[in-house]
Amino acid sequence: MFRSLSGLTTRGRCLLAAGLAAGVCAIVLNERDLLRVAVFVLALPLCVVLMASAARMTISASRSLLSERISVGEQGEVQLDLWRTGRMPAGEVLLEDGLPYTLGGRPRFVVERLPHQRAVPLRYPVQPTLRGVHQIGPLRATITDPFGLCEFERDLVAHSRLVVVPRVTTLWGLPRGASIGSGEDSDIRLHAGQGEADVVVRQYRQGDDLRKVHWPSTARRDELMVRVEERPWHGGTTVLLDHRATAHRGSGVQSSLEWAVEFAASVCLHLGKSGQHVRLVSEHGRLLADMPEGVGPSHAGSVLEALAVLQPNHERDIVLGADPGQGQELIAVLGTVGTESVHEITRHRARGTRSLAVLLDTTAWESSDGPADNDVATEETAALLRAAGWGVVVVKPGHSVAEVWAQLCRTAAPGASLIGGAP
Repeated sequence: MFRSLSGLTTRGRCLLAAGLAAGVCAIVLNERDLLRVAVFVLALPLCVVLMASAARMTISASRSLLSERISVGEQGEVQLDLWRTGRMPAGEVLLEDGLPYTLGGRPRFVVERLPHQRAVPLRYPVQPTLRGVHQIGPLRATITDPFGLCEFERDLVAHSRLVVVPRVTTLWGLPRGASIGSGEDSDIRLHAGQGEADVVVRQYRQGDDLRKVHWPSTARRDELMVRVEERPWHGGTTVLLDHRATAHRGSGVQSSLEWAVEFAASVCLHLGKSGQHVRLVSEHGRLLADMPEGVGPSHAGSVLEALAVLQPNHERDIVLGADPGQGQELIAVLGTVGTESVHEITRHRARGTRSLAVLLDTTAWESSDGPADNDVATEETAALLRAAGWGVVVVKPGHSVAEVWAQLCRTAAPGASLIGGAP
């Protein structure tokens, strides 16, 4: 009873105090009529408290996310269902759902009459501005009586998990001359390539194609030997994402890290749709996501969810113990990189292996004066990478993901046109 009385509003408390005062005065003055009024004034808030308290226990609700995974900037919807299970009538119900500021304004609903055992559907939009895993809730209901004498709060639904993945830009084309292509534009390598067992060979027979002569075996045996088996082999592509906190500038959705995440997500999904084996790794070579060859868009969710929960790494320098691309083609998305880190990245890569770098001019992200000339340190880093045989594209805040990808395709094969049409 005392816990229920805590739900009295200021009006209810004043009415209760007035009833007590009237009762005391009626006893002192021996006024029966005043005593009847005092009893009525005292009974009214007490009865309302009992009814509102009982009605609070008969209200239930559920929350459903129409999409449990949406991308940054995309609009989603959340549906609330509110119903009354008991026969006790409920007064006005104020609903408020907890929503992070990155998803939009906090929604509020007022339901004046709640029907019995029939759900009242309520919907509100969410439009995230920042990737990550966000918690929606709790859903809190405030039940008030028609007289405004008492109100009770109750949490109806706990938290729900909403995954906000990075924005993905549609890309067109693939670099020519790379194994990430298909058909005539891809490299045709021996199935038994680097790191595999020797190919099966046999003696030359009249009519065999001389292009299949295996010269190392011919030199060893002093007779013509030809390859028995040859088929295309795609080593796949590794996308390296530098997410060190010290390597990026800016804050929120406008930071250089968010641009790098969007670019990495777009490239991984674009190459995955081409049927390629795509690996996403961190700047230290740690595997973040893996899209096997030929799986198509079914494994795209693993890449997007890995990037959704990705947080800045607080290590200062890049330290690698081996080739992060594992002999595959490498597309590195880099922030501010020092000379030692450049050496660490390039020394594990064979010079003939395709290596591309998207180098972010992070000083431009922290400048509010608009586009400026490339930073000297960024130009020096780009020169070191180019000297090691890498293709490099320097990025500024105004550059779009599609524009940088198209430039990267041209950098990979100077003078070559893009495979695929224009959007």
